[in-house]
Amino acid sequence: MVSPGKPRSLTVVPRAAVPAADWQALLEAMPLPAWLVETAQCCVIAVNAAGCELLGRAADTLRGSAAATLLATPEDLAYWETLDAAAPAGLHSHTLLCAADGRTRHVERWIRPLHAGMLLVTLRDRSPEQHAGDALEGALAELRATLEATADGILVTDLAGRIRSFNQRFATLWGIPEALLEATEDAKVYEWMRRSVADPAAYQQRLAVIEDAVLLACSDRLELLAGPVLERVSRPLWQRGRPAGRVYSFRDLTQQIAADQRIDELTHTDVLTGLPNRRRLAERVLDAAAQSRRTGDTFALLLVDLDRFRQINDSLGHGAGDEVLRGVARRLQECLRAGDEVARMGSDQFAMLAQGVDEEATGTLARRVLNAVGQVRGDDEMPFTLTCSIGVALCPQHGRSIDELVRHAEGAMRAVKGAGRANYRLHQPRVQGDVRRSMRLDYAMRQALVSGRLRLNYQPQVVLTSGAVIGAEALIRWRDPELGEVSPVEFIPVAEETGFIVAIGDWVLSQALRQAALWHERGTPLPVAVNVSALQFRQTQFVDRVASMLAVSGLPPHLLELELTESILVRDADEALSRLQALSRLGVQLSIDDFGTGYSNLAYLKRFPIDKLKIDRSFVSGLPGDESDVGIVRAILQMARALDMQVIAEGVETEEQRAFLRAEGCALFQGYLFSPAIDALSFEHRLLRVATATP
Repeated sequence: MVSPGKPRSLTVVPRAAVPAADWQALLEAMPLPAWLVETAQCCVIAVNAAGCELLGRAADTLRGSAAATLLATPEDLAYWETLDAAAPAGLHSHTLLCAADGRTRHVERWIRPLHAGMLLVTLRDRSPEQHAGDALEGALAELRATLEATADGILVTDLAGRIRSFNQRFATLWGIPEALLEATEDAKVYEWMRRSVADPAAYQQRLAVIEDAVLLACSDRLELLAGPVLERVSRPLWQRGRPAGRVYSFRDLTQQIAADQRIDELTHTDVLTGLPNRRRLAERVLDAAAQSRRTGDTFALLLVDLDRFRQINDSLGHGAGDEVLRGVARRLQECLRAGDEVARMGSDQFAMLAQGVDEEATGTLARRVLNAVGQVRGDDEMPFTLTCSIGVALCPQHGRSIDELVRHAEGAMRAVKGAGRANYRLHQPRVQGDVRRSMRLDYAMRQALVSGRLRLNYQPQVVLTSGAVIGAEALIRWRDPELGEVSPVEFIPVAEETGFIVAIGDWVLSQALRQAALWHERGTPLPVAVNVSALQFRQTQFVDRVASMLAVSGLPPHLLELELTESILVRDADEALSRLQALSRLGVQLSIDDFGTGYSNLAYLKRFPIDKLKIDRSFVSGLPGDESDVGIVRAILQMARALDMQVIAEGVETEEQRAFLRAEGCALFQGYLFSPAIDALSFEHRLLRVATATP
């Protein structure tokens, strides 16, 4: 059999014995392009059809042509010029052919003498394999460049664990010497890796499990002795539908872990005093409440509010005020027993969590705090006495949640303020007059909903840099014929206590959707934010009601934003996550309202599909002079950037506040500086005016 890739060997016979027709028949029988060259004249005397097709010329134009013109490479020209007609030599090499159509082909060329006076030239077109080789080489170069460009270390092994490939980042992360890698001794490389981890035994055991499970895809973390923490991701390598090895990627998580720890620290620590903040205290209260349910133990929440602290800032400056706050923090810590905790709630307000105390022990602790805070302060030139007012709530007598305890402690603290300050008071159930007021409000609210006395106003949400209006928050308002204008601060807590907040929330949502749909139909697609109470959110049919109202209104879901309280995210976190994911699938935007005043957990925020955080007005009001508020706002913005969330500041009332927020990278704001909440018609006029004025 004759190999299809090589010319057939020919028996040398005298030229005169072979007629021209036989030469042509012989050439046509060959599978490769071929022609005969007469040695004396170096011209073509016969060519087969395959040769004509390759050269792109007719046979009659080729016969008689100079052999050097068919393949005019320097090598061929030199061969024909130096040809010894008496004893011609053969030639075999790869060369280039310029065909008649102008295209260049890669060919393998043989020139073989048949006898004195005749040469056989045969060609094999190797362009397809050359192109395939070039493509493969290019693909390999791209793959190598990609591997070297990635920030991850890559290691590729076969099924037997032999190292097939790696990038330089892999060697750098593991600190493997170049000489060790060049030695291509896999066992030494693996031993280096084993000795580099903090727990070699566990590392080796886990690696054995991965290697035994050919189809296993997994990820884990490795702590190296040198300090870095690596994430190892392992996936099977497939070839032709079968596992052929394994690909490991290693990513350095050291900086990310440090950043997460820093963010967590900022999230749970007060910048000015170094004390735990409200969020951390809320977590401790949750833990203490859970323990109270199990053991029946009681604990107390003391809310400590400094009296007339603004006078210190106004007369001595904020620097002196900050020093006073740090001093108060130290004195409060000195009053604690083992297991107790003190936190800064914000501004000049602190909270203390005292475990295992009754009313008498709580009173003793409160008096100790009053005495510690009330010592003479200041310097010789400006001495002053600082006092505080303390409100106390007990668990479980006055509630178990942070919201209940803080609300009751604040009520008791306000009672102390109203009675002359510098004292403490335990929460007392509301007096009969308060109960009657709540009952009257509850009845009037229900009548207002039926008779259409409730209304919605809309507060613009504005881009800090351009002043463009990009959204609106729907806010409920109520004017009663007998009670007059009733503040939401007064009737919303009553609605939450009686459960009527669910009906009010549904009404607000339907009205806001109707208005947003109307704006959308008029060519002004404006997102509208609606507050959702914790009780409303926990209704089993809440997601279905939102979907139904969206369908009825015809509003695109992305134009609805639901503002949730932080308490929603903590209570029954798994159920909350399920509902939030369902809302996200609807296309609804989700945000956390009054962020920083509740008790969100960073771990929860990472899990939940939250799009936006709203900085509470209590943190904005002190900007930019209050260092504590500055630290809190910066921490929230930094955390939001880490979680890829938008931030909107509410309650912006001064140019100084807006300038600070813009400089710190806050994207959006709302507040009286731009506009209060106004009715829909006025909002349209304001929106159109701003849109016209905005370039």
